[in-house]
Amino acid sequence: MKQLIEKANTLMEALPYIRRFSGKTFVIKYGGHAMADEKLKESFALDVVLLKSLGINTVIVHGGGPQINDTLKRYGIVSEFVRGMRVTDAETMQVVEMVLAGQVNKEVVGYLNQHGGRAVGLSGKDGTLLLAKKLLQEVRGDDGTVEMIDIGYVGDVVKVNTDLIATLEQGKYIPVIAPIGVGLDGESYNINADLVAGRVAAALNAEKLILLTDVNGVKDKSGTLLESISVADLHRLIEEEAITGGMIPKVICCADALKEGVKKAHIIDGRMEHAVLLEIFTDVGIGTEIVK
Repeated sequence: MKQLIEKANTLMEALPYIRRFSGKTFVIKYGGHAMADEKLKESFALDVVLLKSLGINTVIVHGGGPQINDTLKRYGIVSEFVRGMRVTDAETMQVVEMVLAGQVNKEVVGYLNQHGGRAVGLSGKDGTLLLAKKLLQEVRGDDGTVEMIDIGYVGDVVKVNTDLIATLEQGKYIPVIAPIGVGLDGESYNINADLVAGRVAAALNAEKLILLTDVNGVKDKSGTLLESISVADLHRLIEEEAITGGMIPKVICCADALKEGVKKAHIIDGRMEHAVLLEIFTDVGIGTEIVK
């Protein structure tokens, strides 16, 4: 009986959040270990289907770096990186598009549909969903000079076609977006999935942007997890080098999205089962909530 009461209390804790978020839009960046572990794949799919059944419009943007690496290795293509960004020539771009828009996208869609969802897979080329331009990478020399490097078919989002997403949401579908953009001349661009998620969230004026990662969240200099943090504090932590490496583009993506109208951003540990539900529907949460 005690266990049953605890379950009831958990539902009651979630009730005010369910009321608050019904009819709102969440954009979730799905990546990291959560895409590699079978149990976590199922857990994520169930979380998203539950959100949709509660009336929360959910848009998924997925990554796929490890899958791209494996496929490039099989083809004998060696990747080069500039400050963490993959140099993407024409041959590499073909593989990136095949893996992201084909293999990975359809797997995510399959899991969602298998668990009761109505997911539709898209790349940014479908309906010009993600209009893109070439992104030049900034490199600083030892003497402090800055050089902008062309790293191939790596892009930035110029515009998000929200009409296509709105049409799918009206039909109760869950859009699942592969981070491939299309240029004005029809060329394909490989775009960072965090960046795409942030731009999509801003364009939709989303209630929440949620990034699933392989870390607990944002930590301070002493390694303590920060449950909530402001954009101003994020920039301070970057200056103090408490936030470093791959976490920097993630927090900058969140800061930019908040600046463009997203209400809150969350960086959470995708290695935990039902991470999305635990962050959204509990009073304490499990990751870091970022606010303006």
